[in-house]
Amino acid sequence: VEKAIKRLPGIREAVVDVLNNRALVFFYPSFVNEEQIRETIEDVGFEAALIEDDSGEGSIQICRLQIKGMTCTTCANSVEASLLAVHGVKKAQVALATEEAEIQYDPKFVSYNELLEAVEDSGFEAILISTGEDISKVHLKVDGMVESSLQALPGVQTVDLDETLNKVSIAYKPDMTGPRTFIEVIDSMGSGSFKAMIYPEERGKDSHKQEQIKQYYRSFVWSLIFTIPVFLTSMVFMYIPGIKHAFDIKVVKMLTVGELLRWILSTPVQFVIGWRFYTGSYKALRNGSANMDVLIALGTNAAYFYSVYIVLRAATSKHFEGTDFLETSAMLISFVLLGKYLEVLAKGKTSAAIAKLMDLAPETATLLTLDPNGNVLSEKEIDSRLIQKNDVLKVIPGAKVACDGIVTWGQSYVNESMITG
Repeated sequence: VEKAIKRLPGIREAVVDVLNNRALVFFYPSFVNEEQIRETIEDVGFEAALIEDDSGEGSIQICRLQIKGMTCTTCANSVEASLLAVHGVKKAQVALATEEAEIQYDPKFVSYNELLEAVEDSGFEAILISTGEDISKVHLKVDGMVESSLQALPGVQTVDLDETLNKVSIAYKPDMTGPRTFIEVIDSMGSGSFKAMIYPEERGKDSHKQEQIKQYYRSFVWSLIFTIPVFLTSMVFMYIPGIKHAFDIKVVKMLTVGELLRWILSTPVQFVIGWRFYTGSYKALRNGSANMDVLIALGTNAAYFYSVYIVLRAATSKHFEGTDFLETSAMLISFVLLGKYLEVLAKGKTSAAIAKLMDLAPETATLLTLDPNGNVLSEKEIDSRLIQKNDVLKVIPGAKVACDGIVTWGQSYVNESMITG
């Protein structure tokens, strides 16, 4: 029975349990279905009936999310814990370097919208990459915009038209149709007056990375503008007699010019430039965890508010003398922002290196056209973005594999540079 099942195309594994009179078969539904497997077993002389799987594992789907705002592994762990706490989530993995999360979930108990809400409730922005449902989406650029019967094609779920960009976004079931079909339909309309092609890929994630780098750079520069004078008045000018005397002039009772100036300059650093640490602390503490933002907020607040106490005591007393630590909080925030800037800069370069790996994928693939008996009628070179489900592709020795798939026949040698480097 095992041998008969394994001879079918698209069978990944088949195990027969003699004691329980059962067979467990893993297969690719694009090539074979349950009925064909059952008929094959009956052809070798045994009766077979499909047993429904009560475990529900067959309905597990994989959802991928892009998550913005994570700065450390604690943030990633917090998001992961929030996702795992959702009923119906089987497994969740969050990658800090790529800012993505992969979630295995049961759609009977939870939807991808609830997963998005779980991430946002933990204090981070989430963007849906893929839902795990057997629906694909393609973006086509159409020269000579057309509203056609794309919606009437079998397998098409939604059609969104953007006339300003000459763009058509089509959600479809890959088992029933694909991008080549859409392009052929559009090209055949209007006596050839319309021309369709794959829409150029948007670099949304790259722009987000660049914006994040610019934000940290601007924050660091602004913090330096305020911090350097604070540092000079507390650490440098005190050793220059003429300047020291000017900063020691009393403004109100025992409050000096230097103390007042440091207070004025350090306050924007603490509460404006350093506001991101307060929001990060709030999000972390709200979810019952502590991260680096909490540590930074505690340390800088301790130095700042103690110094505020010293300044107010000096302004209300004729004899009080104390030392403020306003330069400590300002310098600490500046150094942390410098570290954050260098971190996102390094992460950006890492992401760019990963993106370059994706660029190694071949731009074209060789598509075979087969007759009902499986004989090759013709072969054609197509854009690899136009590959559809159930296509049969030819891989010549030394070539790169254009997409995931299974070997239907033959053997070859492939370019493994994406794996080996």
